[in-house]
Amino acid sequence: MRFRPCIDLHGGKVKQIVGGTLSDAAPASTVTNFESAKPPSFYADLYWRDGLVGGHVIMLGPGNDAGARDALGVHPGSLQVGGGISPANTSAWLAAGAAKVIVTSYLFVDNEFSFERLSEMRQCVGRERLVVDLSCRRRGEDYVVACNRWQTLTRLVLGPEILNRLAGECSELLIHAVDVEGRQGGVDAALIERLAAWTPLPTTYAGGVRSLADVHLVRSLGRNRLDVTVGSALDLFGGTGIAYRDLVALDRRERAASPLPGPA
Repeated sequence: MRFRPCIDLHGGKVKQIVGGTLSDAAPASTVTNFESAKPPSFYADLYWRDGLVGGHVIMLGPGNDAGARDALGVHPGSLQVGGGISPANTSAWLAAGAAKVIVTSYLFVDNEFSFERLSEMRQCVGRERLVVDLSCRRRGEDYVVACNRWQTLTRLVLGPEILNRLAGECSELLIHAVDVEGRQGGVDAALIERLAAWTPLPTTYAGGVRSLADVHLVRSLGRNRLDVTVGSALDLFGGTGIAYRDLVALDRRERAASPLPGPA
């Protein structure tokens, strides 16, 4: 398991937001846990100096292009980028320094997953530079994928069949447990267990991590097959649950224990 750092951008600022509260219809309802006075490039440089790989810059809505470019330009090829990604802008984001592009909403047409659009994305950037975000909410016993900054539930239910079909088109997955994202109330254990059993690809789990015990829970329930990202609980983002330096140390131990590099 590797620690995958994040830079979430909202309104042009680095923020930590309760994911389930994002709303275009009622922007005042968005709950922000943290807003940084530092530029995105500060965090990008910090992650690079600490040897962290596979981190992601996520643009939560409009007005974040400049911030994303600020982060990607410090150490080109060290971070992925997501948020509004489509064939029309992939080349520009790769030229701006993105290691990979993360796509979600473009893959859905009238809330139905489009393998034609996925193939189009793969042809634009190549399988190795394409990440698919299947962030989801629990509905009954199922996990239903959400798009449009987690505001819209699609008709795609997470399961082994869809993940296996994705394996030929992209190189990794990013999955936020939207119901617990940003709430620091504990991880979604059932989702972690299912991902560990189902995923054929390098997969990063995000959502609800509040302590190092939760990080280790992701490692154990995920059978050491999942990477983890941590946001609001981190002291780096004003949290009190986890010290950033502890996660850097954990990542270094994981790297030393494995003869192979972590997924980039």
